Amino acid sequence: MAIEVNDSNFDDIVLKSDLPVMVDFWAEWCGPCRTIAPYMDEIGGELKGKAVVAKCDVDNSPGVTSRFGIRSIPTVLYFKNGEVADKQVGAVSKASFADKLKALL
Repeated sequence: MAIEVNDSNFDDIVLKSDLPVMVDFWAEWCGPCRTIAPYMDEIGGELKGKAVVAKCDVDNSPGVTSRFGIRSIPTVLYFKNGEVADKQVGAVSKASFADKLKALL
């Protein structure tokens, strides 16, 4: 399962993580976001203990959204050691998301 992150817990869960983190920036009204949502949960389960998969609702987290310059969704940012290591904009295959995260392990 993906962990919900927001303006108040983002730094603690994402930036301070010892594991690589994949964050899906999404919104309820976004069709492509709903399409990839199951991928996030599946990848989170498959890589549990090796990486963190998180979701950030852009409508409820304007601070984090603007801080990382999210202008279109879905946008997935990949973090390692508290820094953005990679980025994917738009809906792609589950394997594409997983491969980018696995590259950071």
